[in-house]
Amino acid sequence: MRLMEERMAHPDRYADPDSPPLALEDPSLYHYAIFSDNVLAASVVLNSAVKNAKEPWKHAFHVVTDRMNLGAMQVMFKLKDYAGAHIEVRAFEDYKFLNSSYVPVLRQLESANLQRFYFENKLENATKDTTNMKFRNPKYLSMLNHLRFYLPEMYPKLHRILFLDDDIVVQKDLTGLWKIDMDGKVNGAVETCFGSFHRYAQYMNFSHPLIKAKFNPKACGWAYGMNFFDLDAWRKEKCTEQYHYWQNLNENRTLWKLGTLPPGLITFYSTTKPLDKSWHVLGLGYNPSISMDETEMLLLFISMGT
Repeated sequence: MRLMEERMAHPDRYADPDSPPLALEDPSLYHYAIFSDNVLAASVVLNSAVKNAKEPWKHAFHVVTDRMNLGAMQVMFKLKDYAGAHIEVRAFEDYKFLNSSYVPVLRQLESANLQRFYFENKLENATKDTTNMKFRNPKYLSMLNHLRFYLPEMYPKLHRILFLDDDIVVQKDLTGLWKIDMDGKVNGAVETCFGSFHRYAQYMNFSHPLIKAKFNPKACGWAYGMNFFDLDAWRKEKCTEQYHYWQNLNENRTLWKLGTLPPGLITFYSTTKPLDKSWHVLGLGYNPSISMDETEMLLLFISMGT
């Protein structure tokens, strides 16, 4: 509320520039994508990244929210200079190519069947199948969650970008990620499997012949939330087209339940490069096995990850 009061009191101060600063399209800088409707959470991510950057003026942050939170988000990131870091704040509605004729998730959300699935749940059903109710949460079809599949189109002049979820706290300078040889892969991510846990079999329906024929149920899952993307390799591999193909096939939710991790595992099945686990430690806030010594050594960790 106070952020919006500030914006209304000083509209000229927070007006959008006629054209974006050149730094936001400069591929020689370190670029980050943060998609969130949570002003405070996005601020924590960006602040911690800037605080730990050795040369913050070489870092560019692309923050995308929804129209409802745009004003507050713009004020938040113009209240100080962030040590010279470059920041843009936009609403996903500003990207005109993101419409129901192109984006399967938006088209599916318009369907009567999916609306009934989400919005006509009976209270008594909520206590019968809590797992199913979790996946009925409409956040799983939020466009902000699915923007991660459109990075090359959103940032056509960039070659590489680091995607950060809004539950991330950065601990060290992250420029080392840009020095990693991606070996032609698209997605750099930390694997999460151990034993039989976090394997593909847990995220997809392997009783479906298409899934069974295409994927290995024992393949290792990886974490969304800190992903380093080679956008040139993405364009070459046509990953967004792959995502559209599988998302269209899953309109009736027979291939996987919901969310963005299963289609991510599918889309980047053969194009993911495992990163050292120190880049992304999950579970801070609920995993008591994470020690202070470990957090001091790691480069990045999730504050309240799932």
